[in-house]
Amino acid sequence: MKTRYFLPVIFLMTLFVLASAAQGGPAPSANLALTPPMGWNSWNKFQCNVSEDMIRGMADAVVKSGMKDAGYVYVNIDDCWQVSRDQKGDIVVDAQRFPHGMKALGDYIHSLGLKFGVYSDAGSKTCAGRPGGLGHEYQDAIQYAAWGVDYLKYDWCHASTQDAKASYANMRAALDATGRPIVLSICEWGTAKPWLWGKEVGGNLWRTTGDISDRWAGHQKWPDGSCCSDGMISILDQQVGLQSYAGPGHWNDPDMLEVGNGGMSDTEYRSHFSLWAILAAPLIAGNDLRSMSPAIHDILTNKEVISVDQDPLGREGERVAKNGELEVWAKQMKDGSRAVVLLNRGADEQEVTATWTDLGYPASLNASIRDLWEHKDLGKVTGKFSARVASHAVVMVSVKP
Repeated sequence: MKTRYFLPVIFLMTLFVLASAAQGGPAPSANLALTPPMGWNSWNKFQCNVSEDMIRGMADAVVKSGMKDAGYVYVNIDDCWQVSRDQKGDIVVDAQRFPHGMKALGDYIHSLGLKFGVYSDAGSKTCAGRPGGLGHEYQDAIQYAAWGVDYLKYDWCHASTQDAKASYANMRAALDATGRPIVLSICEWGTAKPWLWGKEVGGNLWRTTGDISDRWAGHQKWPDGSCCSDGMISILDQQVGLQSYAGPGHWNDPDMLEVGNGGMSDTEYRSHFSLWAILAAPLIAGNDLRSMSPAIHDILTNKEVISVDQDPLGREGERVAKNGELEVWAKQMKDGSRAVVLLNRGADEQEVTATWTDLGYPASLNASIRDLWEHKDLGKVTGKFSARVASHAVVMVSVKP
């Protein structure tokens, strides 16, 4: 049964792709994610405990909390929404948890001025053991487009001996063949160095590491011995040297935000958010937006910090100085200024200094300093900027000539 329906679909969609290429027109995905995607995803807080009611409530919260006004637009359902395939091979939604189906849920999300994302996997099964996309790429893409999907997170569990680059290129071709612009999030965990080929195959973002966990540092394997989860600062270390691969439409992805999930202090969450902004990382919140504290709300909606992440030049920041536990990270902005994070990874408060030469400026330059968390101008200085930084904290400033 599957072959009878599936092969004509592939044939027709392949003809569509070839015809579009022959006409020289841009792919539907050509202008997606020109700044790092911003939104919310269900996994970090809820794992498999997803439902239509919860997702609708979270979409409401994106609007009511001011997250939408701050730039968060995607509402993404992660694993466990799917249960099987039918006789035609079409993916089947969990009817108990999503009684009105994905099209209705997508319509509701769109009615709020937001965008709709789903999850699947390049292998035979998802990471939670649900049906994967292998062999059904074009068939699934047609279904996603019919539901109004705007964003696909595509994982890498149960991928066996597949070639990662070819697998993700195939999925991008399938998505483009529908004619609908759909962001492709390559969730391959950095195993095959997707930063080397992600842009080429049409990925809009690609994971650079294993999964993030809600703690400051550390690295651990899953109970079954497979790889891995990393604390926030451990993931940060793995971004060093990758900055040249990111840019408008194609971003390094150090995984979703843990801000507000309870495993770190508010100080550490502020550091987490600042560092993801300086990295031009996708800002995909993963907490319960319906019940977040005022402090967490203020972190996630700090428009001055978000503007660093969303700067249209699209440069990823990099570590420009390191002295033991003290680091300086900097990002070039479109207006010629620099966004700078002074990071103290140590146990005690210390002074951290950013010199103009570290930032690519002449030492004689007189520059204006603005604190992006305190929202205040600090005056003009020449040659360097120093600040006392608490343990596991940051001071984040703009340096503008």
